[in-house]
Amino acid sequence: MAQRDILVIGGSTGSGAVLRRLIAGLPADLPAAVFITTHVPSAGPGYLAELLGAAGPLPVSQAVDGQPVERGRVTVARPDRHLLLIDGTVVLGTGPRENLARPAVDPMFRSAALAYGPRVAGLILTGLMNDGAAGLHAVKAAGGVTVVQHPLDAEADEMPRAALEAVEVDHVGRVDELAGLVTAVMGTPAGPAGPASPELELEVAIAAGRRLGSDQLRSVAQPSTLTCPHCQGVLSEMKVGGPLRYRCQIGHAFTAEAVVAAQEEGVGEAVRIAMRMMEERVELVTRMARDARGAGRTAVAELYEARAAEYAGYAATLRRAATMELRMARPKPSQPL
Repeated sequence: MAQRDILVIGGSTGSGAVLRRLIAGLPADLPAAVFITTHVPSAGPGYLAELLGAAGPLPVSQAVDGQPVERGRVTVARPDRHLLLIDGTVVLGTGPRENLARPAVDPMFRSAALAYGPRVAGLILTGLMNDGAAGLHAVKAAGGVTVVQHPLDAEADEMPRAALEAVEVDHVGRVDELAGLVTAVMGTPAGPAGPASPELELEVAIAAGRRLGSDQLRSVAQPSTLTCPHCQGVLSEMKVGGPLRYRCQIGHAFTAEAVVAAQEEGVGEAVRIAMRMMEERVELVTRMARDARGAGRTAVAELYEARAAEYAGYAATLRRAATMELRMARPKPSQPL
C-alpha cells in the first residue's frame, strides 16, 4: 500500500522563523520528500535554503529543474519560478504569476495533488492574503492530509484563516506542534488514488509555462466583468471548487482577495499621481497670477488666484486620501498568543 511521502509547505510573511523551528524538529529519517514555497522577490538572493540547512538534520537545497523527487530531502522554491512536481521530477515553472507572486504556493500544491494524490500532506503557514487556500483544497480533494498553522499563533493570520475557510482541514497546530504533526502523518498508509482532474491538469500545465487558449479557458472558467490587474484582459471566474478565483487568457491567476489588493494598489498610485499633478498646477497658476499682477492685469490675476485656491483644495483632498491609504496599508500588529 502506498504511503504518505510528499510534504508540501507554503507560507509568506513571518514564515522564515516558523520554517526554521519546523525543520529543526523533523527527524533525519523522515520518510518523505519535503518541498517549500514562500513568497520571495523575483530578484531576491534566495538564501532560505542555506538558513534551513543549518536548522536541522535533513539536507536542504534550492530547487533545480529536472532533479528527482527524493525522500529525506528538503527542496526550496527558487525566486521567480513556480516549484512544480511533475512525473517524479522537480519542474521550475515559467508560467504567469498567481496571487501576485511567482513562486506561488497554489501551483506547487496543485502539482503535488495531481502527481501524488493521497500520498501528499499540505501545510499552510503564516502569511498575508490567501495564496495556498485553493492549493490546499486541491490536496484535500485528491485525498491528501491538510495541516494549518493556528491563526492565533501566526505573525500574519490571513493565509491560515483563508485555508481554514476554504478547507475542512485535518490538523491545526501551533508552531511547536507542527513538526510532531507532520512527522506523525508521513509514512502512514495513503488511500487509493482517484482519477486525475482535467481542470487540475490544465492549471498545472499553465504554471509550467503552457500557453492558455481561449477555448481551454472557457472549459474551466466563465467570463466576468472584471479586468486583469496585470494585462488588463478579461478575467474569467474559475468553475472548480475552493475559494473564489479568476484567470485571464494570458494565464494570470488571482483569488478574489488578490484582485481587490491589486486594484487598491492601482487606485493608490492613481491618487498619488493626481495629487502631484494638482500640486504642480497650483504652483503654475500661482506664478501666472503673480505675473498678471506685475503687468497690471488685476482682473486676470484675481481669476488665476481663484483657480489656484480651487486647485489647492483638490490637492489637499487628494493628500488626505493618500495619507489614509498609507495608514490602512501599515502592517497589523501581531496578535497575542
